[in-house]
Amino acid sequence: MVVLAKSVRMILDERDRKILALLQADAGVPVAEIAERVSLSLSACARRIQRLEESGHIIRRVAVLDRDKIGVPTTVFALIKTAHHSDEWIELFRKAISGIAEIVEAHRLTGNYDYILKIVLPRVEHYDVIYKEIVRKVELFDVSASISMEVLKSGSALPVDYAR
Repeated sequence: MVVLAKSVRMILDERDRKILALLQADAGVPVAEIAERVSLSLSACARRIQRLEESGHIIRRVAVLDRDKIGVPTTVFALIKTAHHSDEWIELFRKAISGIAEIVEAHRLTGNYDYILKIVLPRVEHYDVIYKEIVRKVELFDVSASISMEVLKSGSALPVDYAR
């Protein structure tokens, strides 16, 4: 895993974008294979990958796990309304959810709801455990949960065409 705080400014070309796309598809692909696919020497490709890490374009490399085999096939989306909008409440809420491994994403929203949580669970009944853990730590106005019936599209790969 690579995590770098220092950000170096660099301009990306088509080869850099292709390297980023290849690494997003499979971060474990050997550098030699990437080099061949982008028509670079092994050392030139390795230097480009290192520059992409140093510039912050690559934040870290991770393994994507099979949710069924890991035992969390169920997804619940919790939509949350709160009567509190202070910086202190937001920080309390952030701390309350940050320690709950089943909450894999949390977003602050515009519109009718204030937050949405993506929660992965072994079964839908486990949602009540997570709900109770949250409300013990922070006051909420309203929570509405929806169970995902089918995944139509999933992934973490970003479009690289916009990268500068």
